[in-house]
Amino acid sequence: MNLRFSDSKGGFELRFGAHVVLRHSVQCPSVVIAKGDPQVAMYRGNFRIDDAPSGRIAPTEWRADGADMLLLDAGEPAVRLRLDGDALVVDALRGGYDRITTRFHAEPDEAVWGGGEQMSYLMLAGRRFPIWTSEPGVGRDKSTELTRIMDADGMAGGDYWNSNYPQPTFLTSRWLAVHLDNFGYSVLDFSDPAAHCVDYWGAQARFEFFAAEGPREIVGQLSARFGRQPALPDWAIGGAIVGLKSGTSSFDRLERFVDAGAAISGLWCEDWAGIRETSFGRRLFWDWTGGARSEQRYPDLRARIAALNARGIRFLAYANPYLAVDGTLYEQAKAEGHFCLRQDSDEVYLVDFGEFDCGVVDFTRPETRDWFADHILGREMLDIGIDGWMADFGEYLPTDVRLADGSDPMEAHNRWPVLWAEVNAQALASRGKTGDALFFMRAGFSGVQAHCPLLWAGDQCVDFTRHDGIGTVITGALSAGLVGNAYSHSDCGGYTSLHGNVRTEELMQRWCELAAFAPVMRSHEGNRPDDNLQYDSTPELLACFARWSRVHAHLAPYVRHLSHEAQDKGLPAQRPLFLHYPDNRGLFTVQDQYLYGADLLVAPVIEQGVEARHVILPGEGPWRHCWTGEDFAGGIHDIPAPVGMPPVFYRPDSAFAPLFGEMAEVLNR
Repeated sequence: MNLRFSDSKGGFELRFGAHVVLRHSVQCPSVVIAKGDPQVAMYRGNFRIDDAPSGRIAPTEWRADGADMLLLDAGEPAVRLRLDGDALVVDALRGGYDRITTRFHAEPDEAVWGGGEQMSYLMLAGRRFPIWTSEPGVGRDKSTELTRIMDADGMAGGDYWNSNYPQPTFLTSRWLAVHLDNFGYSVLDFSDPAAHCVDYWGAQARFEFFAAEGPREIVGQLSARFGRQPALPDWAIGGAIVGLKSGTSSFDRLERFVDAGAAISGLWCEDWAGIRETSFGRRLFWDWTGGARSEQRYPDLRARIAALNARGIRFLAYANPYLAVDGTLYEQAKAEGHFCLRQDSDEVYLVDFGEFDCGVVDFTRPETRDWFADHILGREMLDIGIDGWMADFGEYLPTDVRLADGSDPMEAHNRWPVLWAEVNAQALASRGKTGDALFFMRAGFSGVQAHCPLLWAGDQCVDFTRHDGIGTVITGALSAGLVGNAYSHSDCGGYTSLHGNVRTEELMQRWCELAAFAPVMRSHEGNRPDDNLQYDSTPELLACFARWSRVHAHLAPYVRHLSHEAQDKGLPAQRPLFLHYPDNRGLFTVQDQYLYGADLLVAPVIEQGVEARHVILPGEGPWRHCWTGEDFAGGIHDIPAPVGMPPVFYRPDSAFAPLFGEMAEVLNR
């Protein structure tokens, strides 16, 4: 056992190998407990969570109790610290006490990362991060007018910590990781430089520990702990997936991309099951069936899909774990008991998703998981030739529903995305399509890694803003990769267009430059397609997309190599610079550029109107500029970056150097 208690001056320590992970003394108690008084409000996936804890106890005395450690208040046990292999279990022993704050030891200037998919900050030190899956918000910056407007409209503005995919796991520059192995609400609090605090809403918290000589080994351990994704299919990395949602005309529009010379691997039509118009924009009709609405919008879809497959192009669709009350599947699901219910009656619990109501499919019920996986994802989708889909949402489970398994919805809420991922993975496995068909998710929590083969970064605003624009997809990919998610990508072009915020040509071009250097390149028309530029709106944008899709396809052999590394070592495709250069503390906060594997460095332009940028080339070099062939030594350089030439560098001694050296020709072909 690596975990052990030992005496220290004026108290005791908990050590994990050579690391002090917890230190207790009279002056600084390691655990505080209290009684919670929560207030939780939800509106369309946006949550307001408040608490008014009382009866706070910070026990200062201690004594050993066999292999355990008891913390005493007024001479009576208040907290038990119990070792369970390489895990620490913290129990509140007083009746009614259901809030636990655990203070883990922090070294001066210790860097901290993790927290799941964090969109605003890669380095977490100095801030608090509530861990609760939800809509991330629009704008996510309380100083902006857009966020203020959205906050006034249903709590929808968000903040830096709001995330579709939070996870109570953090890594530190001591190359130590701590994971809270619970699903309930928690907060990772790094605002105190002397402690890494974890607040947990429950009477028992279980913490797992990991340690290694360097960051790559830690990331590999976490990846093994949560489950590694299957390798991406060849078709998904061999070209771009074009997202179009204009009904049957989507097939005609696809031909424009083909004629422009784009490398196309898939056509994604999220509107395959029908649409409805709302004040937010064009929404999908949440009834996942190839019925009348689907037939009206996409006549003879099965034959269309077969024709695309004959050309080597896959067809992708959309699904989520909710069913609209005015859809055809709702009554069947209601009759067969597939929905979450109200607590005060046997009526279906309905959620307002923005001018339409839906039932929440109850995945705590095995029969319901089987029904959704086979009847909807299997028969309605996979069996007609659909080879992938956006598995959307998963963050909306209300905290006052009644679940089939009797579990507390406050505990089940964060578990919901994992159950949703399991259902999707079950559908693929049932048809022998694991590793061939591909679904992608934005929602997640601890354990989703074992089931979800690909993340997508959610609904960024169609702009360059700091907390909700194009740059957040880099931070999201890097942070999620540190906790075991090998593959991430984004909506090329952005998604959310509200209150006059629309796409610019510059944004569309820059997003192509970024998307080409992700494992999957996929475009999206956004929530208001008629108000925004699309990649087939002008010949110039179409040519831009075609050029960068060819670059993406050209890199497929390298991405296949990264897939092998992900399976063998647990390393993500997109990596923070410090992952390979951990001795350089100056790299710990870098989140606007990344290593694509060990041999490519990508520094996208994510600021409006910028035609040059600082680029950090780690190590002693040399690094070779992909577009000019010029070699640069390690260090910080000002690199020209006009539209069409983002700073991208490769290692001349890489085994893939010949492949990288051909990118300029491919781009300009």
